[in-house]
Amino acid sequence: MKYPPKHHQDNDINHMIEVIKTYPLATVISVKDNNPFITHLPLVYRKDGKLIGHIDKFNPQAELFRANNDVTIIFSGPQCYISPSVYTTTQLPTWNYIKVHLKGTVKAIESKDALKESLIKMTKFLEQPEHNYILEPDNTKMERALDYIKMFEITITHWEGKFKLSQDKKPRDIANAKAELINTNQKNIKVFLEKVF
Repeated sequence: MKYPPKHHQDNDINHMIEVIKTYPLATVISVKDNNPFITHLPLVYRKDGKLIGHIDKFNPQAELFRANNDVTIIFSGPQCYISPSVYTTTQLPTWNYIKVHLKGTVKAIESKDALKESLIKMTKFLEQPEHNYILEPDNTKMERALDYIKMFEITITHWEGKFKLSQDKKPRDIANAKAELINTNQKNIKVFLEKVF
C-alpha cells in the first residue's frame, strides 16, 4: 500500500495557500552538520509565490538563512482525535489533521527599507479583517528594533498537502468527522487556556 494514502494528499496549491494564510505560524527547519535548527515564525505568502519572514539576529538559525540554503517548512491547521462514536458505521479511532509541508531555498534580504516595509505589510496582513492596529512607518520602537531583526524570503521548491479528514469514509461519516474537528478545536482551546493561563 502506498504511503501516505492518496486520499489524504491534497495537491491543490490553492488549498495549501489557504492553510498558510489562515495558520501563518510556521515551523521552519534548517540542517547544519546533521544538526537540525527549528524556529517557529509567522510567514506571509506573497503573490509572487514566495514566503516572507523575520528572525531575531541572535537566533542561531539566522546565520543559516543565507543565499540558497535549504529549509523545510510546516504549517499546521486544525487537528483532533476522532472517536468511532461520531461515525454511523463501525470504525476504529483515528486522528484527523491538516498540514502543509514545504521545501524551499532561503535567502537573507539585507535592505533595512525592505525590512521596514515588510514589517508594516505583515502587521497589516495579521491585523485583518478589523485592522485595529496600524504599524506606522515612523514608529520609533520599530526603528530601534530594525538592527535586531533579519528579513528573509523563501522560494518554494516542493509542496505537499496532508489533509487527513476521514475522506475514505461514507459522506455522512465525513460530515460528522468535520463537525467533530470544529467542535473539538473550539472546546480544547478554552479548556487548555483555563488550565495554563
